[in-house]
Amino acid sequence: MFDKRLDKKKFKEEVESNLKLLYRHTIAEASQQELFQAVSYAVKEVIMDDWISTQKAVKEQGAKTVVYLSMEFLIGRALGNNLINMNSYRQVEDCLAEMGIDLNALENQEPDPALGNGGLGRLAACFLESLTTLGYPAYGCGIRYRYGMFKQKIENGYQREVPDDWLKDGYPFELRRPDFTQEVRFGGTIHFEKDANGDDCFIQENYQSVKAVPYEIPIVGYGNHMVNSLCIWDAEPIVNFNLDSFDSGNYHKAVEQENIAKNIVEVLYPNDNHIAGKELRLKQQYFFISASLQSALQKFKKTGASIFTLPDKVVFQMNDTHPTVAVAELMRLLLDQEHLSWEEAWGITTKCVAYTNHTIMSEALEKWPIDLFERLLPRVYQIVQEIDRRFVAEVRSRYPGNEEKVARMAILYDKQVRMAHLAIVASFSVNGVAALHTEILKNQELKDFYEMMPDKFNNKTNGVTQRRFLMHANPWLSDWITLELKTTEWATNLDLLAGLKALVDNPAAQSDFIEIKKQNKIRLAQYIKEHNGIEVDPESLFDIQVKRLHEYKRQLLNILHVIYLYNQIKENPEQEVQKRTFIFGAKASAGYIRAKEIIKLITSVAEVVNNDASIDGKIKVVFIEDYKVSNAEIIFSAADLSEQISTASKEASGTGNMKFMMNGGVTIGTMDGANVEIVEAVGAENAFIFGLSSEEVIQYENHGGYNPQDIYNSDPKLRQVIDQLVDGTFAGGDREMFRNIYDSLLTNKSGRADQYFILKDFDSYRQAQAAAVAAYKDKSAWARMAMMNTACSGKFSSDRTIEEYVRDIWHSQKIQVEGK
Repeated sequence: MFDKRLDKKKFKEEVESNLKLLYRHTIAEASQQELFQAVSYAVKEVIMDDWISTQKAVKEQGAKTVVYLSMEFLIGRALGNNLINMNSYRQVEDCLAEMGIDLNALENQEPDPALGNGGLGRLAACFLESLTTLGYPAYGCGIRYRYGMFKQKIENGYQREVPDDWLKDGYPFELRRPDFTQEVRFGGTIHFEKDANGDDCFIQENYQSVKAVPYEIPIVGYGNHMVNSLCIWDAEPIVNFNLDSFDSGNYHKAVEQENIAKNIVEVLYPNDNHIAGKELRLKQQYFFISASLQSALQKFKKTGASIFTLPDKVVFQMNDTHPTVAVAELMRLLLDQEHLSWEEAWGITTKCVAYTNHTIMSEALEKWPIDLFERLLPRVYQIVQEIDRRFVAEVRSRYPGNEEKVARMAILYDKQVRMAHLAIVASFSVNGVAALHTEILKNQELKDFYEMMPDKFNNKTNGVTQRRFLMHANPWLSDWITLELKTTEWATNLDLLAGLKALVDNPAAQSDFIEIKKQNKIRLAQYIKEHNGIEVDPESLFDIQVKRLHEYKRQLLNILHVIYLYNQIKENPEQEVQKRTFIFGAKASAGYIRAKEIIKLITSVAEVVNNDASIDGKIKVVFIEDYKVSNAEIIFSAADLSEQISTASKEASGTGNMKFMMNGGVTIGTMDGANVEIVEAVGAENAFIFGLSSEEVIQYENHGGYNPQDIYNSDPKLRQVIDQLVDGTFAGGDREMFRNIYDSLLTNKSGRADQYFILKDFDSYRQAQAAAVAAYKDKSAWARMAMMNTACSGKFSSDRTIEEYVRDIWHSQKIQVEGK
């Protein structure tokens, strides 16, 4: 049945009208990009009524609003996902087909909004969608990056970063809201005086400022007419153009303000290997936080409620350490604009602000040089100083004479501002994102804080939205699940997938499941042929690792094992082996040299292996360029084996592991992050677990590591693999191309060799891989394992995660939106 919000005749007319108004074209004349824009605006027109109704309901029902602060929102393409959540995908597909338009082709015209990079941003997007589907008022706040982090190009095997110009054709789902523009100030000096009432006034002088202009993107709930907002801030100059400077020939000065504004929103995570990059990153963080908090307070004050009731109506959730400046900025607004006392402002702030920690590694807990922080944010720094002074006094009172503890816990220490410490001190809730992660935070990295304030700490295991990563990413499997369960309610209650357990030993159901996986593998094989020029066999085992490129995620372990298998096939050419396709996808940060070297190694191994006729295509290696949400959807649904092989204790949670599991991918991994809970849910017999435990890794680290030379010398087959890094086998005879990787494993001069335990875990990984291959050869047994993974994935819906946040942290209330 066509969704009642959509009138078929009117929808067609709207598409035709949009083509006429936007491009002066008819359907017959329009390009695919023009058709995408016209259809998207027609869909947005339908969304708009519900968007308006939602905002009206929020005001009338007075529910508490979640303000989700994040540097990243990796939302993915909107057209298809919006139609799914509107229960209109098939109807619109049919409607457009009658007009001679292919909806699938239009979806491929949509750029992935370049608003994030990895799991942090994708989690934020899942959370917004789940909040909306569950009926909770919320909006996300971030930055409208013009070029994202970068678009990845692989040239001669090397990563090259080029601008991701996702806005070049315009983005039809965004809405500019100049009525909520804010001014954000940087630098200058602070002048103190008393006002007419005798109150303290802190006045910022000689500052630079920019306008923060919000663009809103609708976040559509599934089947409930609710539409929340993602607010992304663009920077514009206070004065666009200085005519006097231009007329006097000073052309650079004429556009100086415009350039200052542009720089703030050009890219996500500018390279911070230099002071200018560090300054730009801090500017970005303060820019979107200040704008978001100013806007939130303005909206709240329009209700006429007392400022002291702010914690009853708004909660600010800080997604990792990047938004932590929100603590001091909220204090600034309450002190300097609302003229509250310190105690009053601190009382409100500490009831409004909550913090999610996403990392175990202490080096990733953000710190800023004090001289930079004070120069760029002088009033905010004064407030941080006072927060630190009071907190240090409290620590000394609790632990008299223990200056070592003071040094470990202080916010300002060693000429740095420790942002994670500021977040913990001010937040009423501090949560980890997987059970193991939270325990490590409490017992290792944040142990001092947990001992002093244990009631703040809690766990919220991550989740992903099944509407995108199952319904949209895998329509064949989605239709089969609906047919077998005889309901679509699993779309909002993923626990219902447990009903599939009754089918895991049914030969007909196994056959269906295998066929669905095959169709998804054929789709991915076609993508690889089109984008990489490599032919891969859909009948081969698809072994996939796609995620951000970082040493602790151990793409290096994976590719070293591929080299090991290649050597075995070369040595035993007549041996029958299971055909395998190893698929990688990852971006390395622009300044992360080792990660880029690993990409070059993967692509170099691929070049040798894929072109060696003597191995007869028994293994293929593919590196998928520019990994992002849209190609991830194709990848997850096609995986046989899901690589989740991080060094135990290093991965906070992971969400790719959940997306693979949901689509019937079987995990090969360490007991790290959410892998622990995945194995608990599906059973150890339905996963391939290897490697050191987190306790063992931590024990080694506490005692200076281990000696990888011992393993190198005792395992000749592994030694051959390592030696091939420096004998030119995969580098056209160049013995130095991968020397740094070789040194990092064996003889690292700058620190502990093999700090991610690649050689230590290699033999265990090799055995787990062999077990996976043996299991894959039994098609019925493998189908059972894959089906069990899908059937047991209910816990890993972001809907469950959000309900836990609401119950334990946010205490929000659902609202009802009446559809038209």
